[in-house]
Formats: sequence, structure tokens, C-alpha cells
Amino acid sequence: MSGGMKELLRTNDITRMAHAKALLQGEGIDCFELDVNMSILEGSIGILPRRLMVRDGDLWRARIILDDNGIPREG
Repeated sequence: MSGGMKELLRTNDITRMAHAKALLQGEGIDCFELDVNMSILEGSIGILPRRLMVRDGDLWRARIILDDNGIPREG
């Protein structure tokens, strides 16, 4: 398994982010949310998107999970 991380999701929608994380974790895929502190610093007005990262080896499976559940990966 590769040790690198890839961006799976980029969104300003904290509900979409939480839903995606729950789906991935339910399937045993580790994920890590980036830019949380930047979003807090900007005052939670939704300008700066957050990014959801997964391991290289889990990327294809994670994309399928989001696609199957109708979760767009940008926006």
C-alpha cells in the first residue's frame, strides 16, 4: 500500500463533508479532512473549501462510494 494521500473531495458544504466521511469510515476507508482551521479562521462564511484526503490505494474505491451515493466531489 502506498503511503501518499490524494484529494477525494473539495467542498464548502460541511454537511456533504460529514456525510462523505461517515460513508467512507463505514466502509473501512481512513480519511483526513484538511483546511478545517482555515475555514474557522475565515469566520465560517463558506469561502474557503475543505478537502477530504484518502490514501492512494483507497482512492478508486472511495470515488465509487461517493458516486454511488450521489455525492459530488466538488462544490
